[in-house]
Amino acid sequence: MLRSKKKKMLIKLMLLEQIDEETAIIEHVMNNKNHNIHDMFLKRKIEGFYNILIEKHLFKDETKFREFFRLSYDQFNYVLNIIEDDIKSDPYNRVKQPITPAEKLSVTLRYMATGESFRSLAFAFRISQSYITRIIQLVLKSLSSRLTGKLLKPPLPEDLIRIAGEYWDRWNFPNCVGAIDGKHIRIFCPGKSGSLFFNYKDYFSIVLLAIVDANCKFIYVDIGSYGKEGDSGIFGKSSLNQLIKQKEYFPPEKKLPNSEISLPFVHVGDEAFRLETHMMRPYTRGEARNDNKKIIFNYRLSRARRTTENSFGLLSQVFRVFYTPISLKTETTDQLVLSACCLHNLLRDRYLENVPNYYYNYDPNEPQPLKNMMSLAKSGGYANFEGFLVRDEFTNFFNSEQGAVSWQDSRTQETDI
Repeated sequence: MLRSKKKKMLIKLMLLEQIDEETAIIEHVMNNKNHNIHDMFLKRKIEGFYNILIEKHLFKDETKFREFFRLSYDQFNYVLNIIEDDIKSDPYNRVKQPITPAEKLSVTLRYMATGESFRSLAFAFRISQSYITRIIQLVLKSLSSRLTGKLLKPPLPEDLIRIAGEYWDRWNFPNCVGAIDGKHIRIFCPGKSGSLFFNYKDYFSIVLLAIVDANCKFIYVDIGSYGKEGDSGIFGKSSLNQLIKQKEYFPPEKKLPNSEISLPFVHVGDEAFRLETHMMRPYTRGEARNDNKKIIFNYRLSRARRTTENSFGLLSQVFRVFYTPISLKTETTDQLVLSACCLHNLLRDRYLENVPNYYYNYDPNEPQPLKNMMSLAKSGGYANFEGFLVRDEFTNFFNSEQGAVSWQDSRTQETDI
């Protein structure tokens, strides 16, 4: 009995010693965490990117400023004025000169423009890696909430009529109010998510669904669906689908150009979407193989649908963060994608732009990040009867004197559709 009691006492003493030791370590870390700041972070005002490179050089050179941030100086200030109150920090006793809103926006835009790691940004801007994470989360949250209502508003019926006119003028597809497509955006596996984000291409992703107008601007986006979900199902449950099911969303039917036939307004998409009254998709290869009329319809639809591929190409080449797997929380990743879409629209509009016909440098021959932005699977689910009728009417129109274009036969012969 005495031996067992001694053993219990020894065990208790050892546990108490361990607890005291752990407490001492924690107190030591807590008391000294603010005293182990590296010298390079203390010299942010002297050596950091913002004070040395941006303020002293880039503010004086509009071209270099654009290359660094992807925005012009006026666009940068426009965005900064919108979000400044959300990201501003007031000075207090321990921090006399907090990081300014302009510097926080600079860090975030540079991250979006390059996809650099937070460690790399920490060395450049002389801000600790952990605090850069907080800065980017804060700025992206503000950008996504403030810019959406200004640069990505849901279209009104009169906007759709204007978009349809532009699609006919530029892409020769009448009554088209937008091209729709989706991309799997590659991310690192979120913690405790299992296989929710694991897609059919064997990597982790979220889905960006977008409707694009004739000028490659985003009209409406739905972000954040799980990568594992079936693609037709993603569209079926998306806010996009709920929006276009509203009767007041589409304008009334309109006559086709130079014709007495009235057809509804439609979106154009690829095989990943179901054929419906307001959704046109191409004929299958089997259907179109021996039917020249269907081949011509597929060519005209694919030509109009190029605007989505152009938009995603522009988005990824300007914001190179899409060339790398994104290592943010899923909520922050959604905000990143939404912010990039808003800024893309700002650039497309050339908002506050003084140089006419200027857009950022875009090489259409440069490949898109195929390993990080993959198209949806080509499985659109069931079609409805009205969709077949509407598609047949468009097919007849494209093969008539009123709707044909002079070069469509030669182009379809060159392309295997």
